[in-house]
Amino acid sequence: MEVTVSTRDSQSEPHGGGRGETAARPPEALLQIENLTKVFHIRQGFASQEFHAVDDASIVIDSDQPEIFAVVGESGSGKTTLAKMILGMEHSSQGILRYKNRVVNDISRKEMKSWFYREVQPVFQDPFAAFSPLKRIDSYLYETAQNYKMVADKKEAPRYVNEVLSAVGLTLAEIAGRYPNELSGGQAQRVAIARALITKPSLIVADEPVSMLDASLRMSIVNMFRKLKEDNNVSVIYITHDLATAYYAGDRIAVMLRGWIVEMGPTEQVLGNPLHPYTQNLKTSIPSIRSSEAWEDKIDLAVIEADEYTRTGCKFAGRCPAVMDICHDNVPQSVLHEGRRVKCFLYDESVEAAQKKALTPAAL
Repeated sequence: MEVTVSTRDSQSEPHGGGRGETAARPPEALLQIENLTKVFHIRQGFASQEFHAVDDASIVIDSDQPEIFAVVGESGSGKTTLAKMILGMEHSSQGILRYKNRVVNDISRKEMKSWFYREVQPVFQDPFAAFSPLKRIDSYLYETAQNYKMVADKKEAPRYVNEVLSAVGLTLAEIAGRYPNELSGGQAQRVAIARALITKPSLIVADEPVSMLDASLRMSIVNMFRKLKEDNNVSVIYITHDLATAYYAGDRIAVMLRGWIVEMGPTEQVLGNPLHPYTQNLKTSIPSIRSSEAWEDKIDLAVIEADEYTRTGCKFAGRCPAVMDICHDNVPQSVLHEGRRVKCFLYDESVEAAQKKALTPAAL
């Protein structure tokens, strides 16, 4: 799919050091995220410390061309918090989140139920947690169809539900009268996706939808998302830590680190030739089947996570092989480089060339 940063990135033009401005918002945007920030406060004894779970994130998804937008990063990078804000489950601390040019935080509770939740549907990590073990699974589909008035009466519900199930490779006969524990993980996740499709949404937010499935089932779910995009004109925000499925499914990708989007652009460019040192680190950390290339170093992830969240400069400075003096005390701006956004001083033209260190994947 042809992707142009100018229409899909609220930071595609340099406004105020790379930040998007309301005037630059494309009127056709399905989802517009502008400098979105979520701050949490953690109590430590009598003191309280704040950390930015999502920090100054900006994303645009167009309404005229459906896409799968992948969000990747290690645990604690802010992926799920971003998903919760998009779904209206968390309110942002700063910034603006618009859906079809409406500010999500300003939508009334009544309209959230009647309009927003019809338009934007979630798919969560654990399909069995989405359903009560004491309730027949087909009843969820019937109730959703009737509550959102997708059918005129109860008699039409089975036909409509069966039609939706066919889009995810199931039939009503396969699940009718059955409880969640009587389904396989793959079947339960397909039913969860079918439930999301009942309301004919324009956007699905899928948070780690394949992480609890066997490897043999993951690609079938990913292929289903691709088919839904093409056949149903549904855009999907696909959140995962699995670079392989993100590369296969995503039209574009955002790489997150401790709340920052450090690199964003077409998936083949970002994962095929990563620019940011953290993206390069993610790519080279994929396990190898060769014993000679086994990872032998020991890392205290708890110490690293706490340090990176509270770091005053670049959050990756403590692990970056190309760290410069400027990185320790200054926050890099998101700059446009080779058709993508990169939050790194290595690609900032305002930084003296003599200060920069050459960085290639081989150097890692």
